[in-house]
Amino acid sequence: MAASSSSNLLVLLLLFQPCFLFLSPASAAGRFSLPRKPDPSNAHATARWLASQNSWGVLSTISSDLGGSPFGNVVSYSDGVPGDGRGVPYFYLTQLDPTARDALKDERASFTISEYPLGTCKKIDPENPTCAKLTLSGKLKLVETNSSEAKFALSALFAKHAEMKTWPKNHKFQIFKLDIENLFLIDWFGGAKPLSPAQYLNPGMDLPPLISRA
Repeated sequence: MAASSSSNLLVLLLLFQPCFLFLSPASAAGRFSLPRKPDPSNAHATARWLASQNSWGVLSTISSDLGGSPFGNVVSYSDGVPGDGRGVPYFYLTQLDPTARDALKDERASFTISEYPLGTCKKIDPENPTCAKLTLSGKLKLVETNSSEAKFALSALFAKHAEMKTWPKNHKFQIFKLDIENLFLIDWFGGAKPLSPAQYLNPGMDLPPLISRA
């Protein structure tokens, strides 16, 4: 009987193996396809691709508990419902966590995401310049409760993080967003790409020519 069960399991695995090969890490977040990574020459498209396809990153604040030292925290986020990213990261935070408390005392913050969790870097190291990484810096602000922006943000967050709907009400989670003032994008050799917040948020804008570093 045991041998028969093992044979049946092997047959099932062989039958479904092709299906598993097509599932990317993004599938775990409810998305079954990953749009192709933009060409390195298209900086704003790469930055927006990173922001829309990821679901978590490291949010760094000025720590009120550590005397003003930087404090990085892994957090979930969303910049829009899947397939309709807007570029601005929204967060669902509680003041029981130091990140929210820090932001309410000093809004300065940065948020870093990497291509590596998406699986598209394959075997290269996350620090390799061809494995894209993006840091957004600015002010971490509360989103006004019951505003149209809050409704959009909540829909965007719940679309990517359904578990958030069940988080304890008495923890008083609030919606925060990062008002972007500066961007740091590495997606190829040659250093950071010149990219302004306006160019990032409005992909149709013309970009300055890349400066040769040869």
